[in-house]
Amino acid sequence: MKFTISRHITCFSLAVALTGSTGFSQQKPKTTSADKPSRPAILTVSEIKPGMRGVAYTVFEGVKPEAMEVEILGVLKNMNGPKSDLILARLKGTKPEYTGVVAGMSGSPVYIDGKLIGALSYRIGQFSKEPIAGITPIADMLEINEMDSAPTQQSIFTPTRPQMDNSAAQPGPQVSKTSSAGDAAASGWEAIARYMTPIAAPLVFSGFSEETLKRFGSAFQAAGVMPVMGAGSSSDDKQPEPIEPGSAVSAMLVRGDMNIAATCTVTYADADRLLACGHPLMQFGRVEMPMTKARVIATLPSPLNAFKIVNTTETIGSFMQDRHTGIMGRFDKSATMIPVMLTVHGAAGRRQYHYEVLNNARLTPVAMMATVYNVLNGMNDYGEELSFRLNGHIKVNGYADVDMQNMFAPSEKQPTALGVALNVGERFGRIFDNSYETPEIQGVDLDLDLVPERRSATLEAARTDVTEARPGDEVVIEAVLKPYRGDRIIRRIPVRVPSSTPKGTLRILVSDGDTLDRARHMNPAYAHKLDLHATIAALNQERVNSRLYTSLLEPNPQAMVEDKVLPTLPLSVMNVMDGMRGTQDMVVIGESAVNESSTPLDFVVTGAQIISISVK
Repeated sequence: MKFTISRHITCFSLAVALTGSTGFSQQKPKTTSADKPSRPAILTVSEIKPGMRGVAYTVFEGVKPEAMEVEILGVLKNMNGPKSDLILARLKGTKPEYTGVVAGMSGSPVYIDGKLIGALSYRIGQFSKEPIAGITPIADMLEINEMDSAPTQQSIFTPTRPQMDNSAAQPGPQVSKTSSAGDAAASGWEAIARYMTPIAAPLVFSGFSEETLKRFGSAFQAAGVMPVMGAGSSSDDKQPEPIEPGSAVSAMLVRGDMNIAATCTVTYADADRLLACGHPLMQFGRVEMPMTKARVIATLPSPLNAFKIVNTTETIGSFMQDRHTGIMGRFDKSATMIPVMLTVHGAAGRRQYHYEVLNNARLTPVAMMATVYNVLNGMNDYGEELSFRLNGHIKVNGYADVDMQNMFAPSEKQPTALGVALNVGERFGRIFDNSYETPEIQGVDLDLDLVPERRSATLEAARTDVTEARPGDEVVIEAVLKPYRGDRIIRRIPVRVPSSTPKGTLRILVSDGDTLDRARHMNPAYAHKLDLHATIAALNQERVNSRLYTSLLEPNPQAMVEDKVLPTLPLSVMNVMDGMRGTQDMVVIGESAVNESSTPLDFVVTGAQIISISVK
């Protein structure tokens, strides 16, 4: 017989109405006057025995946590790492037996005799016929508090079991212990330990296209975010119901005109903090992610990917810790995000997009790529034969702005929107990729002009009508460029031979900007990782790809030290610097590029040519 989730909910409610009980206590620890749960007693792993029965709380629909019965099957020693155990349990009740262990349920608190034992956090495979879950012990989760160095009032968290007399103990779910077959029965469950995986926190990508998720899903996974697609949306709507153990709570990775949120369940909350998930989101350690309330629209049962459909609501603080046994949020903190303003000028006029992204070395570059690609790829006037002119900057506190100026046209290798996204992500990757200091990015401003045609051109030839010249002479270079499906373009570029040029052969390089930048990137200092100041300076020195560059290559040695170029070094200076040659501090090449000039073109230019003339 087929059942819908609504029918099961009705049957479950009817049973409660008729009997006045679900067969087990649904009482949770009382709350304080501030609507925050008071300090509970805990039960340590050493006190857990197979056959014990308890109760867990999670939200199946709406905002109110609902109770479900829990039967302890045993303890899996060292399952969650050295000296870190997991408690194995079977969930019982109409709803969990129908939905199974669903994404978003991680963090659901489990009580035995009114004492908190931990959080539902692991599931077995994807096609299990029984709702069997792993529980992260609460003592392991409470250790996260020791990692929070922020000043606060006296905390009511404790990494050990609280010593409480009967008068101080708060009532909780009173579920009696039952006899069992003992540890021998539990050992049979240890064979399935290798199939246990964390209960996913469903990521809600609100405002993102399916194409974007397919394109960048692997990149999010490589950054530590498992792209478990959930359904739902985000808003700033007020949610008057208080946060309590069993409530849904969300961490925002991106918020604004596009949103990415991960949702799990609150394990424990007091006046200052809460613990959730029972496993890491990304295990980034110290983080800053906006913490919001959440409303569960529905719970979707599926053997392959059961999850909660969630709408995130008002912000209530910031998640500050993302650790192996859970995440910790503080109600008195606000997350510092990176504000982004993306402006697109197209046929439909100007459109602006405002959003914020998480400030994180691993995730921010991926989030920037995904959001930029998502905006550009989702426009009505976006198509295959489309180019973009990019002007923008990244504000880094204490440093010069990182300028971004380039042009992008489609190619056989990648669409235009992907080229823009990768370029923006590469800038962020290099800013974060230094071992000297953490950059404080204050904002991003991107301005894109849409050009409804493929604006790309290849340098076919470069020539001059002279074979000899003297120092101080002006030589005219004729460059021939072939646009995509267009007539050839000829540019005449005057070049003056420096008065200090020695006799002999002078080579003139006519090229795109990438050719010149590649020569700089061959410097081993780039692999050595520059400090933040040198990184920003190097980024701002890179050439624009919509210009044609002309450089004179003199037969004098040139040294590159980190982001600095020292051309035409005298032999005496080279002898003094000889100890640095060939090291990561300096690289020397046989020619010096001098008198560089550029000619603007409204095309993405590719190609390079070298002309040789004799200097008399």
